[in-house]
Amino acid sequence: MSSTEINKVAASILFALIVAWVSALLANKLVAPKPLQHAAVAIATEGTKPAGGSQAAAGAPEAGPEPLGPLLASASVDAGKDVGKKCAACHTFDKGGANRVGPNLWGVVGDQIAHERGGYSFSDALNEWLWKPQAFAKGSKMTFVGLPKAKDRADMIAYLNSLSDSPKPLASP
Repeated sequence: MSSTEINKVAASILFALIVAWVSALLANKLVAPKPLQHAAVAIATEGTKPAGGSQAAAGAPEAGPEPLGPLLASASVDAGKDVGKKCAACHTFDKGGANRVGPNLWGVVGDQIAHERGGYSFSDALNEWLWKPQAFAKGSKMTFVGLPKAKDRADMIAYLNSLSDSPKPLASP
């Protein structure tokens, strides 16, 4: 191979590297990634709060969930079933259903907190869990961030109450 051919090959390689480098620079300018402002999926852990949390000011005590009495009278079992889809990854809802990461929820309304659920091993602490599981029961195994909307909680309670051989009367306004 002559020195002219070696120079052509070296020049081609150098040109290809320069084109690749310039292309990368242009691509980074055209498609600039934007960092997320908060996590796409919020998972509650001790010492954290979900994005857009309800705490008025840093360090201020947090108010509890708003009362559900007036909302329970108009709560929808069907809407609660839709809300309950968020829970289906960890819980089953059918009578005699198996426990998953969390216990089966058939007949849970009116039952004792952390009471016999087919051998499910409960956390040492438990239940305001529909609002904020970790705020109520520090150390709970439940990592779900909760249902901040009172209407969703009322609908979920109506749905869970319907999962029973003898549903309990819900509060009226």
